[in-house]
Amino acid sequence: MTRISDAALERLRDVAEWPELTGNRYEIVGALGQGGMGTVFLARDRELEREVALKVLRAVASTPEMALRLRREARILARLEHPGIVPVHDVGRLPDGRVYYVMKLVRGVRLDQYARAAVLTDLLRLFLRICETIGFAHAQGVVHRDLKPGNIMVGAFGEVLVMDWGIAKVAEEAGRRSGGRADGNAADKADRGRKAGEQGHPLGDTAPGTVLGTPGFMSPEQERGDVEQIDARSDVYSLGAVLRLLVTGSEGHLARLPAPLRPLRAIWRKAMAPIPGDRYPSAQALAEDVARYLDAQPVGAYEEPLLEKGRRIIAKYQTPILLVLAYLAMRILFLVTRGM
Repeated sequence: MTRISDAALERLRDVAEWPELTGNRYEIVGALGQGGMGTVFLARDRELEREVALKVLRAVASTPEMALRLRREARILARLEHPGIVPVHDVGRLPDGRVYYVMKLVRGVRLDQYARAAVLTDLLRLFLRICETIGFAHAQGVVHRDLKPGNIMVGAFGEVLVMDWGIAKVAEEAGRRSGGRADGNAADKADRGRKAGEQGHPLGDTAPGTVLGTPGFMSPEQERGDVEQIDARSDVYSLGAVLRLLVTGSEGHLARLPAPLRPLRAIWRKAMAPIPGDRYPSAQALAEDVARYLDAQPVGAYEEPLLEKGRRIIAKYQTPILLVLAYLAMRILFLVTRGM
């Protein structure tokens, strides 16, 4: 018997994943990326003559539970109409039974890639827009639960998009399925297991002890699998971890930060407090403290030493201070030359 090479097996897997869209309005152009649950393809919409992104279940993950999860992700995106969230155009099923949905094609790079060549002030302004997007989702009763730079895209024209809502928690569903108790647990139907089964847990109701999220960015309550405690403050923790990475360039802590960056360290530490009640109460409150930092104002999370306060005030009012000093110098020079 002839042994099939690894390369041949890989090609066969690729062929199996390629969606069959005969008789459909969409035409597959190429693959864009692949995750644990689905593959995203570049497609062409023949009716509207435009390129779109088509996300379809992977063949190896095509089960009724995973199909439910992908449809649920599409519905969550459809209800979150915001410039920072990718709009969904269509949902359907392939001839082989796999579920897919069609969304806007996002051209850009991941936030962690973009951050390598960007200045800090620009990154902080982008961060404010991320917080705005997450705050909007929270107002709609949706908690993302997997915020990280790899799930945030920066477009060619500076647009910022929060991606991958596959394990989001929806309070409204929880209230409807649990008889009015909107604790978010019942909303997690078909969400058991970390991010599309990456840790091998079977799918089903999210039970206590289930881990959902990404290490380094998920909150302590997520790491514990404490489903009942996961809420908007869990996303605030993840936002703090994103802020830390943007400032330091890593997921760890710098041994010594320069004085101008210490208020930012205080901000991300407050956002990442182990106890939810010690964190910022909302993404908006976190953004407000970052905005104060950008405006050279006192930051609520940071007890500012007197010397640093003086430096901040001088930096903020540098131009008028220089003008006053220049005026005084000219007056002194005038008086000295006049008296000679």
